[in-house]
Amino acid sequence: MLIVDAQVHIWGADTPERPWPVGHAHRAHRPQPFSKDDLLAEMAATGIDRAVIVPPSWEGDRNDLALAAAKAHPDKFAVMGRPPLDAPDPHALDHWREQKGMLGIRVTTAGHGARALFTEPEGDWLWQAAERAGLPAMVSIPGLLSELGRLAERHPGMRFVIDHLALVRDAKDEAAFGDLSALIAVARHPNIAAKASALPRYSSEPYPYRRLHAPLRRVFDAFGPRRFFWGTDMTGIPCSYAQAVTLFTEELSWLRGADLELAMGRALCDWLGWPV
Repeated sequence: MLIVDAQVHIWGADTPERPWPVGHAHRAHRPQPFSKDDLLAEMAATGIDRAVIVPPSWEGDRNDLALAAAKAHPDKFAVMGRPPLDAPDPHALDHWREQKGMLGIRVTTAGHGARALFTEPEGDWLWQAAERAGLPAMVSIPGLLSELGRLAERHPGMRFVIDHLALVRDAKDEAAFGDLSALIAVARHPNIAAKASALPRYSSEPYPYRRLHAPLRRVFDAFGPRRFFWGTDMTGIPCSYAQAVTLFTEELSWLRGADLELAMGRALCDWLGWPV
């Protein structure tokens, strides 16, 4: 079975030559870099075939380390990069995928003015640019699922992936799925998929996090195996990489056979256009 992690981070040290943004909150919490070689070792030990690298916010708007990893190991890594947001330009992404290893964009609601990309007409330039270039987008949008649904209607040529199932930040168990009805509602849009990543972070229980299983099943039933993607955010979860895998491959009795193979990687590769 092909296993593809839908979200991992790598990052470099905070140095004068390559400084992190001044005053960034992650400076105290990420003192050690986590390199492509560290990630490769974790993947080899756990049996992960591929991973989508999402450049982290705490380094600023940089894609260089992720792209270098994909260039060095194209069979292992691809990138959903941070797009340029400094000036509205519907043509800003026309050559985005010409960068070796780049599959699409990843956009979050963190940062000044970021929510407006999802809520205001002035933010539509980004989705025009991505749709024009045929780029999928991973989006971190807690609380903005209805807005994403409207974007999906306006841009039928876009393919969106909802990060972490839009779970409620800092909530646990059933409370983390506080927007479950809204998440299930946007599943009616065929150009929206859901990334079941970072789940252990939202549980008050130890592995295998049984209180998450029932709502997770409802998400799977709504999106189906071709729009439901396994992922980990492995540097930010309170369990081993192996447990993040077996949570899906062994603990979810309703996820088996062809559905499991799709959810663990093949469907993600198809959605992002990453040839197997």
